[in-house]
Amino acid sequence: MDTPLKTQTIDENAQPTPIATLLQPFRHFARTEAAGGIVLFALAAIGLLWANSPWAPGYEALWHTELGIDVELEHATLKLSLLHWINDGLMALFFFVVGLEIKRAVLVGELATLRSAAVPIFGAVGGMLVPAVIYAALNAGTPGLRGWGVPMATDIAFALGVLALVGRRAPASLRIFLASLAIVDDIGALLVIAIFYTEQIAWGYLAGAGVCLGLMGVLSLAGVRRTLPFGLFAIVLWVLVHESGIHATIAGVLAAMAIPVRAGVDTRHFLTFTRRHLDRFERIDAPGESILTNPEQQGIMDSLEHACILVQTPLQRLEHKLVPWSAFVVVPIFALANAGVAVSADALEGAAQSRVSLGIVLGLLIGKPVGVVGATWLGVKSGLVSLPTGVTWRHIIGAGLLAGIGFTMALFIAALAFGDSEQLAEAKMSVLAASLIAGIAGWLVLTVGVRATDQDASSSTEPHGIAS
Repeated sequence: MDTPLKTQTIDENAQPTPIATLLQPFRHFARTEAAGGIVLFALAAIGLLWANSPWAPGYEALWHTELGIDVELEHATLKLSLLHWINDGLMALFFFVVGLEIKRAVLVGELATLRSAAVPIFGAVGGMLVPAVIYAALNAGTPGLRGWGVPMATDIAFALGVLALVGRRAPASLRIFLASLAIVDDIGALLVIAIFYTEQIAWGYLAGAGVCLGLMGVLSLAGVRRTLPFGLFAIVLWVLVHESGIHATIAGVLAAMAIPVRAGVDTRHFLTFTRRHLDRFERIDAPGESILTNPEQQGIMDSLEHACILVQTPLQRLEHKLVPWSAFVVVPIFALANAGVAVSADALEGAAQSRVSLGIVLGLLIGKPVGVVGATWLGVKSGLVSLPTGVTWRHIIGAGLLAGIGFTMALFIAALAFGDSEQLAEAKMSVLAASLIAGIAGWLVLTVGVRATDQDASSSTEPHGIAS
């Protein structure tokens, strides 16, 4: 998932207020590319420490606290544990943002053309298939086979956060490659969740969800640009999808697909309109007079505010507003609630002997880089694709290792696959350990022995070219 967009506020050149001065360090931190990954790592560490502290019973009791209401409608209920509200409800917002990013990337972004999308698609497909095959081979014929989807996932926040720490040692095109790869990876993970981790479907509720989604499409076609109506329909859609048996977070992706991508006015009309109104605003401005006593200026500001809404697409506005909430609130809370696993000598010994753990570790640490690099190499060797400008095979290997950071999505799929069984704890420990090792390994490959201005030639089509 992308980091929060960099924006400039009108008060940056004004005399700072005490609260602005107090918040400035936090604003500066939030704008750094690694910020989301740092917060995510911190909350995951807190959850792990909490679960292994004297206060561990409180940790378990907190997440199993039931909240919500019972609905007398064909045994439907919205009374869930706090953990389920986070995993099914709060994470729907995360998947909504993922859906917005996927839609933007496909329409106007990194995946908008086949040429730009081809390389990361090759890498992502290989990076999903090889880990799944490794895991399935190790767990064939066992109950643990259900977790084959766990090592397929990549955590974009962590991966891009580590890449940001690499700095100028990695070209900008590598970030686009890794981000695009993770987007394709997310699409694959969503399909896996929807198809393979849905046990029973209530077709009536699913039909209702289809009608709700259709109404959102009608709003979009009718030219509705305010986000509130879409938000209300999205809540209804979430309830219907939840009751249908399909995992409720899929509602977030479906809702994102219905968000309009066209602006209400084009930029030329916006410029003409705003310049005319700003000129009028300046002409009637009286030094020392408050805008509170100038109704004409107030009217101009209302018109400008409406124009700013129209010139942006609803997708753009929603993504801009929700990315920080997803990066700094939703995903860290998910990590706090799900990363806490009791680590003991017996638990570590059991994990070390577990096929589930071995499949996840090997899938993320071996399967991911082998799949990403191998599929990319095949694409380049066949002449179907070429490496992005400035990207070498060393960079591709580093990105493949970073793709082994499975954290958020891997933990999410693990919870779907194993429920409350003992295998869930093994899966969590394996995901945490493998993700940490993958992050360190990827960082080392991309930094050790590489100058900040290193621009190795990327014309070689052989993996051994990284040695240069």
